[in-house]
Amino acid sequence: MEPENNYVAGSAVKLLDHIDVAVLAGGFGTRIRGVLGDTPKVLAPINGRPYLDHLMAWLKGYGVEHIVLCLGHQAQKVQKHLGQDHSIECIVEKRPLGTGGAIQNCRHRLRSDLVLIMNGDTWLETDLAEFVAAHNDREQEISMICVPVDDVSRYGKISIDGNTITSFSEKDIDNRGAGYINGGIYLFSQAALDRLCDAPVISLEKDFFHVLPAGTIHAYIPTNANFIDIGTPETLADAGNVLPRYKSD
Repeated sequence: MEPENNYVAGSAVKLLDHIDVAVLAGGFGTRIRGVLGDTPKVLAPINGRPYLDHLMAWLKGYGVEHIVLCLGHQAQKVQKHLGQDHSIECIVEKRPLGTGGAIQNCRHRLRSDLVLIMNGDTWLETDLAEFVAAHNDREQEISMICVPVDDVSRYGKISIDGNTITSFSEKDIDNRGAGYINGGIYLFSQAALDRLCDAPVISLEKDFFHVLPAGTIHAYIPTNANFIDIGTPETLADAGNVLPRYKSD
């Protein structure tokens, strides 16, 4: 199978070879179990490929050399699918830890000065090299990609002042309208990881980001971004319109 278009525009080889990446993929996928059955959410077939393969190809297009895959439910199936890919290290939770707990659990494997952390059920195709460059221009411990959407009610809303996140609002079906949401991709300094590991955190979103001192998180708003999560039957069905398509040789 060959892609009809490249994941990464231009020559991006080695741009992120110095950055460890953690992918949060330990969830149960309860909302789409009726569609996927016993297939783990991260292996959901989209345009002729498991979702995880799309994600790994995109990261490796930037030269990423060390990916820590945080697994839980049905971890064995994901590990079997990966086979002997030595660039991907699987850390399996013995019990559900949440997004924050998963990072604490694999903290010892994230050693680069900057660490890229991303949700394993969100496709956010944007220029990661520009994201890193924008973070390096700031003096904040964390950068978060913020995505504009027409309706924030399903995701929760982020308030931004200049280039800094000032507050988070929980998802609320009655709070509709356009705004910015958390895109699920972050850059953490080592100091930010230390701060996370010193806190009683289960959820990154609810237990950590919400309580950080004002000015800690840099809001990065990409010029161009293809965004979709695959967490519901509806969004999973629509993912084929966003992710790259494949054709037979």
